[in-house]
Amino acid sequence: MIIWLTGLSASGKTTLGCYLCDLWRAEEPNTVIIDGDERRNILKYNSGDAYSEESRRIIAGHYCDLCAWLDRQDTNAVCCTISSFEDLRARNRDTFSKYFEVYIEVPMEVAYRRDVKNLYAPALAGKMKNVVGVDLPFTPPSAPDMVVDNSQDRDDLRSIAADILKRACAS
Repeated sequence: MIIWLTGLSASGKTTLGCYLCDLWRAEEPNTVIIDGDERRNILKYNSGDAYSEESRRIIAGHYCDLCAWLDRQDTNAVCCTISSFEDLRARNRDTFSKYFEVYIEVPMEVAYRRDVKNLYAPALAGKMKNVVGVDLPFTPPSAPDMVVDNSQDRDDLRSIAADILKRACAS
């Protein structure tokens, strides 16, 4: 199964995804996490125009392809990515043996406040381009399997991760 966590930068995808992967891996060791930022660094997708809308679409397609490859090998994956393209999310539903999509929802002002990667402040000041939610659009999923409101700062997302895993496995 592929569990796809999508949302804006600073929505909590990676933190939640790590908890989710740990819980799932305890039950099924054939489970991996694919984090957008980590994968970009490994494959050197973080220079030049790698953040343009066109490049983001290409890279998002690579995430889909990677997850399909893992799915064919009976490897579970938690994929944490902005994933702003509805057609690619629809492709996931048609491609993967089992797919569960979770939208991590936060208002823009919460994402701006969290801004741990220091993306939003420079983009809002006009010093950085190609930031989703500022000068690039973010399209939330039209029909996610689950929506997590992560607008409140929480000490522990483990219970939410457990709820996602329970719902995904029951679907």
